[in-house]
Amino acid sequence: MPSIHTNRTKKSDANTCGTGMGLRDLAMLAERPLVIVGPTASGKSDLAMGVARLIGGVEIVALDSMQVYRGMDIGTATPTAAEQAEVPHHLINLVGPGEEFAVAELQARARAVIGDIRGRGAVPILVGGTGLYVRAVIDDLRIPGRYPEVRVDLEAEADTGALHRRLAALDPLAAGRMEPTNRRRVVRALEVTLGSGEPFSSYGPGLGHYPAVPFVQVGLRWHRDRLDERIAARYQRQLADGFLDEVRALAEASISRTASQALGYKELLEHVQGETTLDEALEFAVVRTRRFARRQERWFRRDPRITWRDAPVTPDEALSVWRAASEPSRP
Repeated sequence: MPSIHTNRTKKSDANTCGTGMGLRDLAMLAERPLVIVGPTASGKSDLAMGVARLIGGVEIVALDSMQVYRGMDIGTATPTAAEQAEVPHHLINLVGPGEEFAVAELQARARAVIGDIRGRGAVPILVGGTGLYVRAVIDDLRIPGRYPEVRVDLEAEADTGALHRRLAALDPLAAGRMEPTNRRRVVRALEVTLGSGEPFSSYGPGLGHYPAVPFVQVGLRWHRDRLDERIAARYQRQLADGFLDEVRALAEASISRTASQALGYKELLEHVQGETTLDEALEFAVVRTRRFARRQERWFRRDPRITWRDAPVTPDEALSVWRAASEPSRP
């Protein structure tokens, strides 16, 4: 894999890269990796590639819950083989589509990968479409385990209020942080408390806490109508690239519950199974993806540490934000 030195010498000389940055500048960026976030179809991967081409010595770390699956490249917009040959990419195509993949495993792998990239003198850029994955990595969250047998027992109780009262008796702090009617959160808190033997609240202050971190986050902001257009256009490109054939291959293999619910895949699987026409499947996929993009926007906008830029964002603009945030403060 290329190091800062080898990529830099192709662009300029032994001491600077094409942007006029020297080894000290690149080392400074490596200490505060860039994290590019934003909704689906906002151009995160393209921007990461642009910055990588601009400065050299970059390796990209994908924080995406669906790009981890092999055989799901087209519909997840996984970087192409040519892009991966040009710039090293990590945390994509890790497991088969029939497997489940937990955020805790992604977190552990990301930590190791980032450390390895830095150890080789290269600069990591993180690309995050999955908000929880981004927070798990940059905030070093302590991720609770999964306890499916406990969860099955809890789901058998139809009275969410009774579950909340049970949680209040076991972990009053956690119970006080959530609405008694929020069944998903109540069940999850009880699952962890009963399964791990530790209060759910002991796993940290939660996602509503935004401490200072050694990362620089840049968010891509599109006008809603324009993003809607980009989502629809991307599906048309993916279909032209063989998305439907990719789904047909998955339908003949084992596919996990998580993978089968991926955007676009769920709808095209229903079409392959004869439940909808192709036009209906595409329409459903576009609508669901646009709703998902709204949720992503809301998730990321809660984080006050993100520097937002109106898209499209140029690599020079992203690099400028990154450098300004990475420079040590002066008295």
